[in-house]
Parts: sequence; C-alpha cells; structure tokens
Amino acid sequence: MNQNNSFFQYLGLEFVRVTELAAIASSKWTGKGDRKAADQDAVDAMRASLNQIEFSGEIVIGEGAKDESAELYVGEKVGKGTGPSLDIAVDPLECTDSVASGRPNALTVIAVGPQGSLYRAADSYMEKIAVNHEAKNVIDLDAPTKDNIAKVAKALGKDVSEITVAILERDRHQKLIEEVRTTGARVQLFTDGDIAMGLAPCLPESPVDMLMGTGGSAEAVLAAAALKCLNGEIICRWKPKDEKHVARLNQAGITKFDTIFKTEDLAKGQNLAFTATGVISGPLLEGVAWKSDQVITHTVVMLSHPKTVRFIKTLHKSIKK
Repeated sequence: MNQNNSFFQYLGLEFVRVTELAAIASSKWTGKGDRKAADQDAVDAMRASLNQIEFSGEIVIGEGAKDESAELYVGEKVGKGTGPSLDIAVDPLECTDSVASGRPNALTVIAVGPQGSLYRAADSYMEKIAVNHEAKNVIDLDAPTKDNIAKVAKALGKDVSEITVAILERDRHQKLIEEVRTTGARVQLFTDGDIAMGLAPCLPESPVDMLMGTGGSAEAVLAAAALKCLNGEIICRWKPKDEKHVARLNQAGITKFDTIFKTEDLAKGQNLAFTATGVISGPLLEGVAWKSDQVITHTVVMLSHPKTVRFIKTLHKSIKK
C-alpha cells in the first residue's frame, strides 16, 4: 500500500468525527418542524470539524454558491491549509424535510478525492439509473423502462416480477411508476434520500435492485463516490426542471443537456473516500439514538482503493454530558 492510499484511509476515518457531530447536531431537531434550524446546525458542526483536520480542501459540492450560503459554499476553503489539495463534496443534512417531519432516511455525508476528481455539478436535477456491479453494463437512459428492467433482471438472475425499483415519490414520476408496474416489477417509493437509495442496489440486505427517476445533481455526485467504492454504477444526464435551472446551468458553462455521465465521470480515479452518519434510520444506516447517559451514532466509511466498507457504531458519553 503506498503512502497516498494510507493517507486516504486515515482521512476517511477522520471524517467519521465530522459526520457524527453534524448528525448529532441536526438530530436535536427531529420531528420539531424546523428544517432550517436542523440544516444550519449540521452545517455549523460540519464546518467547524472540517477546519480541525490537516488538509487543504475546497468545497466543490456544498450548500450553494457564495452568495447563497455563508458556510460550506462552493469554492470555500476548508481544513487547516496543510497537506494535499482535495475536492470536498458535502451534504451536511440530506433530507432536511425528513428530519423536520420525523420521517426516515436522513444522513450527513462527505465525499473526498484528489483535486479534480469530483465533478463540480451545478445545483439542478438529473435523470438517473443506479444498479450494482452485476448489472452495471446493461442499463441505458435512452432505452424504454421495460427494456432496462428486463436486462437488469437477466443480469441479476431474477424474474422481472422479482425486481424492485426505488423511485422518489414525486408527481413528475407518475408515468415512470406506471411503466415499472406494467412490466410486473415492484415499485418502492421513498419521500427523500437520493443518496442512500442510490446505494441500496449494492447493499446485500436491501430489497432494492434499481434506482430510477430524476433527482438532485449534488446527490448524483455523492452517490457516485460511494458507488465507486461499492463497484456499482450510476448513469445520469441533466434534466433542468424550469428556465431558471436552465439559466443556472448555462451560467456554469453547461449548454448540452444530453451528455450521459457515468460513475467514473462524476468521481474519477482510485483515491476516493465516502463517509456518512445516519440521522434518522434508513436503508443504509441507523439513526442517532439519545440514551439517558450517552448518544449512539452509526457511520459508514467507504474507500475506493482498496475497496473497503466499514460500519462504525460510536457511543458518545462526553457529548451527552
């Protein structure tokens, strides 16, 4: 193992503390109806923790542009300013609405790679399909839904009726839902959480075989970093929802919306780390548990080289005090 690989293993474990503290901070707002407060506390905790780590980072996926966010904005420098230059993609609180409402599947997430490794996605929407390694070479965004499902079923050694497709529960997906059901496959709707559900096809105990539909571009990049570690695949392309999003993408230099992005386009190279801590339990992680004398968190740390996945359960006695 070379020195660079050792560094990324170290850094992946360092970020455990970052996502843990962000998860604990935001979990205090679970079910209290204040999504902004939950997100702000997660941002504050994550930013403070990042700046205690010895690296030179730049936020490439964050809370928005500098004029939209005071902290963890795209282009912000984080870390102590020493060590190699790294790309940092963050979602301090994925599923803010879920936390506010007390619904499942909320995470705090960080992905990191060498400078230039993570795609700088403007904040908009992308059409996506995600699968595990067995089906990574058979999916096609231009193919009919029935063909994609049939090919994935064959690759997985399943009958079409045994395939489960995760779809974000939105009005825009009504046609897609009907197309999936017409094939005889199962639909699993979820209210929020593109990242966790994008990884679900790669998780051994998950019933999900595919993610399909349109979701956030930032979530696509974060999911790609994790799928690189899991040997899964996500393919996507821009699908701006309105003229405001078209203008935003044009301003970022994006004028062609038919380009197909694969996992390697969004998360390049072999030195990538993905860390996430559960806020409210979902398909990937257990949520923060507040006990009488301690707080319990559940975190996953993934590395692309060597491909490793670690689940870490931590008891925080000092935080409770």
